[in-house]
Amino acid sequence: MPSERTYDSRRLRQWLHGDASGFSRRDLLKLAAAAGVLGTTTAAADPAGPIVKPLPPHLFTVFGTNAEMRWSAMRDQGHLVPVDRFFVRNHTRTPVIDAGYWRLEVTGPGLRGGPVSFSYRDLRRLPAETLTVPVECAGNARSYFTSQQGQTVTGTAWHLGAIGVARWRGVRLGTVLRRAGLSSRAVDVLPVGLDPNFVTGGVDLGPVRRPIPVRKALHDVLLAYEMNGEPLPPDHGHPVRLVVPGWIGIASIKWVGRIEVSDQPLFSPWNTQFYRLFGPSFPADGQPFDEQVVKSAFELDPEAVLPAGRPVRLTGRSWSPHAAIRRVEVSTDSGATWRRADLIGPGVGWQRWELTWRPRTPGRTELLARAVDERGNAQPDATTLNTLGYLFDAVVRHPVTVD
Repeated sequence: MPSERTYDSRRLRQWLHGDASGFSRRDLLKLAAAAGVLGTTTAAADPAGPIVKPLPPHLFTVFGTNAEMRWSAMRDQGHLVPVDRFFVRNHTRTPVIDAGYWRLEVTGPGLRGGPVSFSYRDLRRLPAETLTVPVECAGNARSYFTSQQGQTVTGTAWHLGAIGVARWRGVRLGTVLRRAGLSSRAVDVLPVGLDPNFVTGGVDLGPVRRPIPVRKALHDVLLAYEMNGEPLPPDHGHPVRLVVPGWIGIASIKWVGRIEVSDQPLFSPWNTQFYRLFGPSFPADGQPFDEQVVKSAFELDPEAVLPAGRPVRLTGRSWSPHAAIRRVEVSTDSGATWRRADLIGPGVGWQRWELTWRPRTPGRTELLARAVDERGNAQPDATTLNTLGYLFDAVVRHPVTVD
């Protein structure tokens, strides 16, 4: 099974050599000229509001079309993120779609015959499977490039709350593709969302879409219609979304309405201009992503006030795309000393942990948590700068006051 980085690296080489369908270098140059600088993006919010569900401030921090989960809202919430506090990543706004009229159109030269249409009821009649996996925005923790490392990056200033683990239920994408008549010539699969077109620098890029290789599509990708035992809510992809395990969140297209199956490599702005690593340490044309990275978060608001002389139960979660979490260490004195946290519950999607601390000295300090997974991947002290602010994996400094 090819990794996301292997696939993207091969597609980048093909795109640079002009072997492109869907988004050409000429398109990219027009976009860069219009935007003024590669990687600068804007999105106009809908006047009625880009997100449908309530966004109370004790659960979310709102960034225009996006809403980040507050980690304090996950304390004692169990393993899964409840829908009411699951983060929202929108490029434009949430469409409200009637499942009774929705259709999934499967098209393209990678099919043996012509286009095939599936209704919501058709999908519900197919064999269903359930996956408990995380969906995480590639820019999760982006703000720490600036606040911890003093570096300027573009994009939504997420802290650590652009991730959620849910139980997704639906039909395998491979099942649908085979029923549609997948050809042996098929190379790439391009799911296309039904959200409004994304406009940046005055250029209309069309609906959000990002290709995946046929081998991945047939392996473990889900066309999900339920989330935590309930029909998908509008903000999370109703009526049907993709869930692509192990790949960055943009691959899990929401509100999917069309799937193009191609017999040649496919490209879109979301795997050429966006979601690549640019900066002084990377090639001029950008470095394709690997999987996500190891991270840890406290279930506690920054700048929280904790009582001196009394035991405090610190809780949090750590996660890795590579393997289960093996060890989590916590520092309560700004990194001077470290203690091993107790791991609790299953390590599916992420690992919960806890540690009891009795702070004795009043004043400000920083809490730190660092994780190591079963393959030895660990969180560094600093992350290499990339100008779009992706894949921040350094240990995050969490300020608190003891009073």
